[in-house]
Amino acid sequence: MATVQEIFDEMPRRFVADAAVGQQLIFQFDITDGDTYHVAIDNGTCRVVKGTSDDSNVTLITDSESFVGIMTGELDGMQAFMAGKVRTEGNMMLATKLNDFFRSE
Repeated sequence: MATVQEIFDEMPRRFVADAAVGQQLIFQFDITDGDTYHVAIDNGTCRVVKGTSDDSNVTLITDSESFVGIMTGELDGMQAFMAGKVRTEGNMMLATKLNDFFRSE
């Protein structure tokens, strides 16, 4: 099973630049049993940063097991949300579009 760090390390490689043209977004991930990261998408580019952002559009709050499951496709994000395994702050609808910006493996 992949680790949280491995998922974030892979995100730039899995990024779909064409889907992000004209977009300026920040997804923040608060891993409750780990660290906080944010992913800045800026007009077709992607940058992963360890730490918080003051300008995140949406923050996803979850534990490492759920995060890895969602990002690897082993856990459906909407089901995880409905089961209380993921919480959001900010633009919740934007959270549903996360997979549009990253290819699944």
